[in-house]
Amino acid sequence: MASDTLAASARTDAEISGLDALEIAGREKGPSRVRRLWSATWPKFAALALAIAIWQAVVWSGWKEPWALPGPAVVFGDLGDYLLSSALWEGLATTARRAAVGFAAAVAVGLLLGLGVARVKVLRAALGSMITALQTMPSIAWFPLAILLFQLSEQAIFFVVVLGAAPSVANGVIHGVDYVPPLLVRAGRNLGARGLNLYRYVIAPAALPAIVAGLKQGWAFAWRSLMAGELLVVIATRTSIGAQLTYARELSEAPRLMAIMIVILVVGLLVDTAFGAADKAIRRRWGVLDQAGN
Repeated sequence: MASDTLAASARTDAEISGLDALEIAGREKGPSRVRRLWSATWPKFAALALAIAIWQAVVWSGWKEPWALPGPAVVFGDLGDYLLSSALWEGLATTARRAAVGFAAAVAVGLLLGLGVARVKVLRAALGSMITALQTMPSIAWFPLAILLFQLSEQAIFFVVVLGAAPSVANGVIHGVDYVPPLLVRAGRNLGARGLNLYRYVIAPAALPAIVAGLKQGWAFAWRSLMAGELLVVIATRTSIGAQLTYARELSEAPRLMAIMIVILVVGLLVDTAFGAADKAIRRRWGVLDQAGN
């Protein structure tokens, strides 16, 4: 009997060692960092090249006059001049400040509101569906009220940015807390986690992926709301990306207009990349992302 047990234990150890060897061998044969980087970037370059090719084809078709729809060469040439001008960086500084302040306020409001609705039944019954309704409401619909309350001012833009982003952040928190396993909460309480410590050490880490997804979506709403606000609320004493876009349209400067649109797109892509890196780090920490394949 004892010999059978020892033999079974030896076979199990051998199987485990074999599995470990296979895993290590698989990792050793995995793609190099350069190849992984190229695999992640070439589809983006291919999509960019395809978009530019379609753009150029539309220009060649003569669908619109060159003054209304310039070709890629003209636009990218103007973009180079724009990147070297002080107007871009002054406008970008104003827009970035508005985005940072507005998004930070939206995150604070969304986190507090989401936690309250997720944990208090009365608040959930009163505000749960209202948060979703606010999230689906187009942010531009808030501007008539914002202008009526705050006139053409920074406060009007801030008001709409917060209202546009906070519901998405709140919904991310609510969904994240809702999907925390009750067994995990009970285990935390049994280990002595109570009150704020329960949220800090148990609920918040478990809900973090959904919270990050809500933050990412909230940023998208905040950025769209900000661009709409800067197009509608033009403050003469303060330049911004949206104001420069309005001026380019009014002066029929199509190359500059499209160059500014490219800048807006690039800023959005950079922020999305930052959120993607944060999401990947969380998934890797949770063990749901293959270390070798990413």
